[in-house]
Amino acid sequence: MFTTHSFSDFDSAAQAALTYLHQRMGLSLWMITRTELDDWIVLQAEDHGYGVQKGDVFHWPDSFCSRMVRGEGPHIAPQSDLVEVYRNAPIAQQVPIGAYVGVPITYGNGALFGTLCAIDPQPQPDNLADELPLVELIAKLLSTILDFFLKAEMASRREEQQQFLTERDEVTGFYSHLGWEKLLASEEARCQKFGFPVSVIIVDLEEGQRPPAEVDRLMGQAAKIIRTICRQEDLCARIGARQFAILCIECHISQADFIRERLALGFQQGNITVDLGIAERSPQQGLHAAVDMAKSAAHEQGRFRTKVKV
Repeated sequence: MFTTHSFSDFDSAAQAALTYLHQRMGLSLWMITRTELDDWIVLQAEDHGYGVQKGDVFHWPDSFCSRMVRGEGPHIAPQSDLVEVYRNAPIAQQVPIGAYVGVPITYGNGALFGTLCAIDPQPQPDNLADELPLVELIAKLLSTILDFFLKAEMASRREEQQQFLTERDEVTGFYSHLGWEKLLASEEARCQKFGFPVSVIIVDLEEGQRPPAEVDRLMGQAAKIIRTICRQEDLCARIGARQFAILCIECHISQADFIRERLALGFQQGNITVDLGIAERSPQQGLHAAVDMAKSAAHEQGRFRTKVKV
């Protein structure tokens, strides 16, 4: 049963719910998931046989849950192979599924966040369907808890950003490298909790022999372009003598690529030579890996180069 203590975060509430549901209803795998475009991200898992763990990512269109959300299949299917839409779903060909449970988890405005779901390799008794009111109640409670903690995280993010501004680069006014590292750590923790999409853009200014004062002037000009083009929620830092990093919060790679294209045009119009690299965080590898990939992309591509006027 649920314990009487309060939950310190969404993770602990979600895990308590999964543990309770497994104890009450059985089924080998219970999950709390988030949907992001075609990604189906596992935020919490109570697994007893499938080998699924937190951070795993599956293909949302392949899932039973995608069909359940569209109203094409029931919330509970004690014998899922008797439901045509589930029997024909790609995931049914990838893993053994004899029974299925699934209900939506939503944001405060009712939009889909993800699902509370379960599967088992063996068919279950028909009376499994009688548990639907309980599963729906728990999903609604989790949706309410989710909304509370999402709002709390947004407030915490704003406070951290102000705090980390003490680590400021004097020339550009952006976060310093130390501030950037603190931001990465905080956002990685949020991504692990809630599955936020985050992208990284790296801006490398041209190499060349210039006096330090000239480099600073050039970096100041580049910072003005970045500040003008990036969204209010994007976090910008100077992480090297000639290098900027931009953390695009709750931003898929397609959205970040639009920002990159605008940056490329802005630098071209400003006659500043840059290399731009872009990458999106993957739940398996995290934000630091995305930063490394964006740096590599900037180094390898070098496709936004225009002559600098000195």
